[in-house]
Amino acid sequence: MSSAPKTPGDGGEGQQVDLTSTIHLSSLRSVRNQRNIEEIFSALSGEEREIIAALPRTSAMLLVLAGPNKGARFLINDESTSIGRDASSAICLDDVTVSRKHAEIVRDGDNYQILDLGSLNGTYLNSQPTSRERLVVGDEIHIGKYRLTYFSGKGNS
Repeated sequence: MSSAPKTPGDGGEGQQVDLTSTIHLSSLRSVRNQRNIEEIFSALSGEEREIIAALPRTSAMLLVLAGPNKGARFLINDESTSIGRDASSAICLDDVTVSRKHAEIVRDGDNYQILDLGSLNGTYLNSQPTSRERLVVGDEIHIGKYRLTYFSGKGNS
């Protein structure tokens, strides 16, 4: 017969102790641009490279390179692009790991920024939690179980 873990000094009464803890895996990986940009582009199909090369200067694109919805492409060319589980979102990611109104991509001059909208599970950029961050080519946005790679209409080769 096994006994429950005991609290130190509990006199052997067998009170149970909560042995759970939270491990933050994001702290185990490096930050910005962890993947080599040449490696990212080499993983793209010829069609995907052509589409990215043809993006206007004021546009960007999110590509799903792995995981759920692999191959999906999302054009970013508005001042604000909503991301969430809600069907009215510009980028609808239909899964319970995504909040209804999870995040937003907003134009900042010639650049774009990712903005978390107070989502339950958070928004991650290159495996680091973020509330607001400027995006650069090759950045990986992690929303729920989805991983989207950012490409802009400038600076791509």
